[in-house]
Amino acid sequence: MTTDEGQGSLRRMLRRFTASEAEIEAQQLQQESARCGGVPVTQCMRGQVVSVAGRLRTVVYTPRTNQPALEADLYDGSDVVTLVWLGRRHITGIEPGRHLTARGRVALRDDRKVIYNPYYELEPST
Repeated sequence: MTTDEGQGSLRRMLRRFTASEAEIEAQQLQQESARCGGVPVTQCMRGQVVSVAGRLRTVVYTPRTNQPALEADLYDGSDVVTLVWLGRRHITGIEPGRHLTARGRVALRDDRKVIYNPYYELEPST
């Protein structure tokens, strides 16, 4: 092992000890997302068709005047994208804390990233 490698592993170890729980969780989510082939949400641009992976933070049914919608915030450790299923009140398995991979075209709504009616795969619950 060279001196640079030893210093690098020492820095990583010190970072683990001094990092907050939220920082460690974000780093783990980013690694899981990359393993699933997901694009970091921070790199997603409006109009791109992307695959994102992460954990659902919130799931909310939002009744609209003309059409119901189920909205879920997906966090991948870098940023949040809102997944919106139009015309749905409930989807089995879509619940806070669940890991999933979603594919779709990124849009912007109120300066927030949104994917409407995404294709999704639920990760096995642990």
